[in-house]
Amino acid sequence: MNRIRVSRRVEKKLAKGLVLLEASDLADIDLLDQAVQVHNQDGKYLGSAYLSQQNKGIGWFISKEKVDFTQSFFESLFKQAKEKRQAYYQDECTTAFRLFNQEGDGFGGLTIDLYGDYAVFSCYNSYIYQIRPLILEAFKQVFPEVLGAYEKIRFKGLDYESAHLYGQEAPEFFTVLENGVAYQVFMNDGLMTGIFLDQHEVRGSLVDGLAMGKSLLNMFSYTAAFSVAAAMGGASETTSVDLAKRSRELSQAHFEANGLSTDHHRFIVMDVFEYFKYAKRKSLSYDVIVLDPPSFARNKKQTFSVAKDYHKLISQSLEILNPGGIIIASTNAANVSRQKFIEQIDRGYAGRSYQILNQYGLPADFAYNKKDESSNYLKVISMKVLK
Repeated sequence: MNRIRVSRRVEKKLAKGLVLLEASDLADIDLLDQAVQVHNQDGKYLGSAYLSQQNKGIGWFISKEKVDFTQSFFESLFKQAKEKRQAYYQDECTTAFRLFNQEGDGFGGLTIDLYGDYAVFSCYNSYIYQIRPLILEAFKQVFPEVLGAYEKIRFKGLDYESAHLYGQEAPEFFTVLENGVAYQVFMNDGLMTGIFLDQHEVRGSLVDGLAMGKSLLNMFSYTAAFSVAAAMGGASETTSVDLAKRSRELSQAHFEANGLSTDHHRFIVMDVFEYFKYAKRKSLSYDVIVLDPPSFARNKKQTFSVAKDYHKLISQSLEILNPGGIIIASTNAANVSRQKFIEQIDRGYAGRSYQILNQYGLPADFAYNKKDESSNYLKVISMKVLK
């Protein structure tokens, strides 16, 4: 195994429990796509890592111990991860959750999700892809009950995004449960699966009646999972808005999976910012508005980034929110701290007062590095507008 030496600054960073290695941390990054031993400037051994280019960073520090990334090493990690999630296994109302979450479970660059009987592996860099046969063998030993698996390629360089890995092939569409609600999912169609599993606590609040008897507007709705949760929790009507043409049929499928009539549930294919204008023109207003945009988006007219522009979503929502209404503000932007997110929200309120009903981060199955705030990337705040 090759050795790398890191500066005093990086040694301090690792001592604090920060495990993402960045290009600026390494003087020599010719050793990509391999495991390395990390030493300080004096030659003292600091731990085991691997280097591989990905969307964020250039590699991951894995352990202060001398470890080889063998099948038995991954079996040990998977056993610990499975033990952590026993509450999910025992919950008959939920059959889809995260089994392994990057650095939170001891190995950055890899996530594994369970959808009923099927697992989905996400590779975030080419080193994970390179050693995946070994990872798969370890997984099969610890999770023999999984019938089949798929992979999602979340780094550049390959000519495909999704593929069947082993075992049985899943039906093209099938349903999973979350909080007792059925969602239609798909395993082998690009990077998406039909539902973002990290939001299940937020959807749970809607299932539990946060929008009972209320009208809900779901912006950037994707497959309208928030809307279905709200409808199952007694919402009187929902409106789901997304620019993707396919969002309508995927959204309706969730409603059908739960035997819900769509008479009082609308699916609008439109740019969100255009819909705000449309709703104002038509004097439409809502009791609950869900805002869950992508971290960054661009269309012909404008660009949007959570870090700079989220306040616009809040201010435009306030113009079509009924008195005493609720806003559920959400972002998964890892580069925006919770404090910065709150500053954007406050800027949007422009002095109007609100009461925080609940705050959410990642749920328990999305284990994260407690020493690194950016590892807990999900930030959701439910607020009641007071005046």
